[in-house]
Amino acid sequence: MLVGEVREIVRHPVKSFYGESVPTTTIERYGLYGDRSHAFLDETRDGKFLTATQLPAMVGYRARFMDPESREEFPGIQITSPAGHTYQWGDEALLKEMEMLSGRRVSAVRYTPDNVPAGAIEEEHVLITTDASLAMLQETWGDTIDNRRFRGNICISLDNRQPFLEETWFGKRMSIGGTELRVKRHCERCMIINIDPQTGMIDSSLLKIVAQRRNNHFGVYASVVQTGEIHVGDKVYIDDGR
Repeated sequence: MLVGEVREIVRHPVKSFYGESVPTTTIERYGLYGDRSHAFLDETRDGKFLTATQLPAMVGYRARFMDPESREEFPGIQITSPAGHTYQWGDEALLKEMEMLSGRRVSAVRYTPDNVPAGAIEEEHVLITTDASLAMLQETWGDTIDNRRFRGNICISLDNRQPFLEETWFGKRMSIGGTELRVKRHCERCMIINIDPQTGMIDSSLLKIVAQRRNNHFGVYASVVQTGEIHVGDKVYIDDGR
């Protein structure tokens, strides 16, 4: 069943940094190519990442791969801070900035294309949102909402514009181009959606609305069944065959 098409593809080369919108990419076993492949470890909490939950300013740092995708190693990453400073991944100045802003001792970790651990996104491989659900939430909240607040990977433009239609897809297979996903469950939201990625301002009323009106759910998680390429504009199909 045709349900819509891919409106936007977003990957996050650095965990908790502002995502990179791309016209095409590959879906790997762990999710979108390079998604959460680089991160900061919080050395004050054993085995934990430093994220926007501890340091909201992280969402304002824009990260992008500087070269085409490679199977051998991830391309270099260019990072632009909210103040307009430019870094590359591995710069000591960036690490010190994260430590200064967070008040924590942190270290940088970079995975390889064949070893991005399951759970770097912390829940499932891919996070999906839809334009109709975003429009309904904007109407409920009473203001424009940047979809980047929700840290999603694939935004789908629905053909029938039914809000929260994606919540009827649990257990079903989703086909996009030559790839296949299985839609698994709701995404339970946290305070990160309160952070405006453009300004860094925090408004707790958004999470309150999502908690009260949507049982704290927005977006759905999917796992990877078949890897392959996806493109903006690809048709999205749902198959309820198990």
